[in-house]
Amino acid sequence: MQMIVHLLVTAVLLFLVGRMVDGVEVRDGKAALFGALWLGLANAFLRPLLLMLALPITILTLGLFVWVVNALMIMLAAKVVDGFDVDGLGSAMWASFWLALMNFGVGMLFGI
Repeated sequence: MQMIVHLLVTAVLLFLVGRMVDGVEVRDGKAALFGALWLGLANAFLRPLLLMLALPITILTLGLFVWVVNALMIMLAAKVVDGFDVDGLGSAMWASFWLALMNFGVGMLFGI
């Protein structure tokens, strides 16, 4: 049940990010839901591998390269989902920033 709630919260936040960030478009709720689903799958399976491969550059950048990896996960989800579009890495990085910040805020407020 908690996984479904997290998926729905992420979908709502992804929809809001689409409204906030220039270069990120989330057309409707369906695109937001499938975008959140693909983002979750990418974060579960691909992100750990990329973080392990990027460990040296992550150490050199004092952890900031993780932000780039998160942006790449958003770009990957946008490539797969129809109605979820990201113009480039810069837009994906801003989307990653706002999505993480809002996810943190929701987690702190509601204990999700």
